[in-house]
Amino acid sequence: MEKQRFILINDRVRRNAVDAVIRAAAGSAVTVGAATRSLDQNAKFHAICTDIANSPMSWAGKRRSAEEWKVLLVSGHTKATEGEVEFVPGLEGEFVNIRESTARMSVKRAASLITYALAFCDTNGIHLTETIRGGFHEAANDRRVA
Repeated sequence: MEKQRFILINDRVRRNAVDAVIRAAAGSAVTVGAATRSLDQNAKFHAICTDIANSPMSWAGKRRSAEEWKVLLVSGHTKATEGEVEFVPGLEGEFVNIRESTARMSVKRAASLITYALAFCDTNGIHLTETIRGGFHEAANDRRVA
C-alpha cells in the first residue's frame, strides 16, 4: 500500500483516515500528532502531483507519474516566478534540469509553488480527488467536485 497522510480538518477526512487504518496491512505504522507546516505543504504538493498523474492529462505526448509532474511543476514555477532554470548535459549526454529543491524551499516559496500547482489544475480541469480526500483542500472551494 502506498503511504498516505491525512490532515484531520473535518469528519469526512477523519473517516477516510480511519478507513485507511482499517485497510492497512499488518506491520504498517500509524502516527497521529500535531501538524507541521513544511510537512503539510510537502504532503499537499505531493497530493496535487498524484491528482495530476491520475488525471487524463498528458505532457509531451504521454501520461506522467507524480514524480515527473513534480519536476514539471517545480520547473514551471521557477520559470513563472523568474527564477533561474538551467539545463546542463547529463552524465550520459542527456539534458538535465538543475531545478530548485523543494526540500530547501521556505514556507513562503512552498506556498507559492502550491498556488502555482493549484492554478495549473484549475486551468486544465484537473479534479483534486486525493488533495481533497487527504484534507488539503475543501471540496466546497472546488467548483468541479460535487
